[in-house]
Amino acid sequence: MNREIKPVFAKDEIDEVFRRIKQQVIVTVRELTPHRRPQILFKAILFPLLFLAAYTLLLVYGNSTWVLYTSYCLMGIMLVVIFLNLVHEAVHQTLFKKRWLNDLYIHLLDLLGANSFVWKIRHTRLHHNYPNIRGWDSDIEQSGLARIFPTGPYKSIHRYQHLYLPALYPLFLFNWLLIRDFKDYFNKNKIVWKVITIPRKEYRRLFLFKALFIFYTLLLPKLLLGISWIVVISGFCIMMLTASLLALLVLISPHANTENEFPLPDADNRMQRSWFLHQLYNTNDVKEDNWITRFFMGSFNYHISHHLFPHVHHIFYPDITKIIREEALRNNLPYRSYPLLTTLYNHYKLLRQNRLPEDIFEETM
Repeated sequence: MNREIKPVFAKDEIDEVFRRIKQQVIVTVRELTPHRRPQILFKAILFPLLFLAAYTLLLVYGNSTWVLYTSYCLMGIMLVVIFLNLVHEAVHQTLFKKRWLNDLYIHLLDLLGANSFVWKIRHTRLHHNYPNIRGWDSDIEQSGLARIFPTGPYKSIHRYQHLYLPALYPLFLFNWLLIRDFKDYFNKNKIVWKVITIPRKEYRRLFLFKALFIFYTLLLPKLLLGISWIVVISGFCIMMLTASLLALLVLISPHANTENEFPLPDADNRMQRSWFLHQLYNTNDVKEDNWITRFFMGSFNYHISHHLFPHVHHIFYPDITKIIREEALRNNLPYRSYPLLTTLYNHYKLLRQNRLPEDIFEETM
């Protein structure tokens, strides 16, 4: 097992600002909880039912090709909506007051094709603790085809990554569900093995839920509707492509762009900044804010609030962000928010920037 010493964040006087922010957040959440709690529970019931409704539409009326494709498209949308609003909150123990209920809802991710056990490790113990740190942020460091970190290992193929990666991004969930989870389980050089040893029972669950996902999304519609493999596979691909594109809007925009830093620990594995400042310098918000982003997209646009307060439900993030923004302005700290299209363009610029080794123009005489 590849265990390594974890990066250690510095202590900083500015952390006193974070303590003041936390006190304000505690008061705000306590005051708003009685009014917001019903909406949290409503979404926990509504979104799985909407996924089931789309799936029922597929099985009952899927003989009509346009209904079949529409149903798969809706399932793809609801896959991401459930992930953002329910699974993501459950893994941070913010969906229900009872831990066992949160743990139960985490398994919705298994039913939707991804492995909840290894994703929980990647997200809570690696990405949230060490965002944008090479070798520790597994949400960013996913594939050898992409050179996201400026200090990452260079391959000749990276010269063209700004061209081929955007073309491959629609296959994001295909890779996650059908390839990446298996790599994390069977390749002990993967980042997750730095912090855990995967129990044997999880291997059985991995194969069980992957088979169940393939069965109910592909085989069962084929058997019940008597349609051709071409049609049902096309519908499955529509679901995955829809979910991939929607998920990438959320995953790319807050971290992997030219406006955020990618710091490394020093020789003693110490970071230059405190954990609080590290989050501010390596995370940005997205300006777009409306009922859709809040109700359906889990307030993904308020990503700084999520990184500073991952154990607070996203329904409170607009209010928390006001506190963070005011304190940041008062103390000359970075709070950055960009339009969604700007973050996507800055991600493309990052791909171009990192497509060549850093010393490409250095003389070697």
